[in-house]
Amino acid sequence: MGIPIGPAPVVAITDYMRAVPDQVARFIDRPYTSLGTDGFGRSDARGALREHFEVDAAQLVVAVLSELARSGQLPHTVVKSAISELGIDPWRAAPFLI
Repeated sequence: MGIPIGPAPVVAITDYMRAVPDQVARFIDRPYTSLGTDGFGRSDARGALREHFEVDAAQLVVAVLSELARSGQLPHTVVKSAISELGIDPWRAAPFLI
């Protein structure tokens, strides 16, 4: 018997390429988002790398809140507030495209 985990969305974050957590996405029967550092060498420190590739703590918070809002478990206004409070630029190009 499996552990009941409910309908909550999954946000997988890695210091490696998103392809790593994406490999299990097809086995997860719920909303699934993966964040990862899809390249290395752009930063000389892990903190800077995480910030560049949007896998730092602030981005994690916004990703989780966004998925909860998409699933109707949270008002979208909470996401907007978090984006503002955390100083995230929602119009910034995806880091793996830069």
